[in-house]
Amino acid sequence: MSNTAITVTGFIIIFAMTVLGSSTVFFFRKEISPKANTLILGFASGVMIAASVWSLLIPAIEEAGAEYGSLSFIPAATGFILGGLFLVLLDKIVPHIHKGTSEEEGPHVRLKRSVKLFLAVTIHNIPEGLAVGFAFGAAAALGEHAAYISALALAAGMGIQNLPEGAAVALPMRRETGSRLKAFGYGAASGAVEPLFATAGYFLAAYLTAAQPYFLSFAAGAMIFVVAEDLIPDSKLAEHPHLGAWGAMAGFVIMMILDVALA
Repeated sequence: MSNTAITVTGFIIIFAMTVLGSSTVFFFRKEISPKANTLILGFASGVMIAASVWSLLIPAIEEAGAEYGSLSFIPAATGFILGGLFLVLLDKIVPHIHKGTSEEEGPHVRLKRSVKLFLAVTIHNIPEGLAVGFAFGAAAALGEHAAYISALALAAGMGIQNLPEGAAVALPMRRETGSRLKAFGYGAASGAVEPLFATAGYFLAAYLTAAQPYFLSFAAGAMIFVVAEDLIPDSKLAEHPHLGAWGAMAGFVIMMILDVALA
């Protein structure tokens, strides 16, 4: 495939897999069991941690090496912290409910509980879209086919974890909305932000090349923040510690293999 086709494919994958996962609401009557939820969230955590390290932080440090030398960690550390602060800002300005705790954050406005749950998931899909967009933007600036393949590996990893994640969103939404179609719509829509922010990230990284190390580490920081604040607590590792831990290890290994094998 051409580099353009690879980029479009990557953007489609991250959304299509969420839609596919959300479609399970039409085939399953019950919600995901606590053990399956622990495994899914542990797996998603592992994928996001591995992607943050292999696909974002390491390339950010390597790119900064030419300009910063032994201080190449500065852009990576700065962007990483800014990524976390970005999620804190979103938590403050977007009304939402954390699924695991039913704790409301953001402005107190009159919205249905289902909408606030949807917004919580949507917020946490933004970093994934940015990560994919920044990776493809960096590949465009570099102009090497291998860089596009590496970015595609990142998109594939995000897509793999979006499949069970889409189901984890849509199935509980059926109880909230009383409708399979509405639940599917919420699940699919939560993933729609990913290609949108991927597109924005692509143009930022492709044309502001000097800031690429900051962009890549920014996405890594935002994803690690999501893992630490939501995925790990919501997985209830205290109840199923081995299951969650093995899920995280499996996700990490799969993402690592994709990144290294397709590099």
